[in-house]
Amino acid sequence: MPKVIFIDHKGEQITVDVPIGLSLMHAAVDNAISGIDGDCGGVCGCATCHVFVEPSWFPKLGELNDKEKDMLGFTAAVQDNSRLACQIKVTDAMDGIVVRLPESQH
Repeated sequence: MPKVIFIDHKGEQITVDVPIGLSLMHAAVDNAISGIDGDCGGVCGCATCHVFVEPSWFPKLGELNDKEKDMLGFTAAVQDNSRLACQIKVTDAMDGIVVRLPESQH
């Protein structure tokens, strides 16, 4: 299983093994990663799974769709490397991906 590295806003690193095809949001929720709420359950209906993806990983993630772009507009601290974790499905190519969590999801 690919390893995903979550880093919270204080710099604490949590590494979890994630099954192929599971979203980063579900991986965070399933592993009790503090800072990912996932209020909508992963249907891109909120922005409570906002993460910052290390730029070197962007080519492996696929493009943002219009709905994700719209939802990111509801986050407090959008950056160029912002994504919604519910829209990123884990693949073998993502082994070792690093995602940082914002200080708040609201």
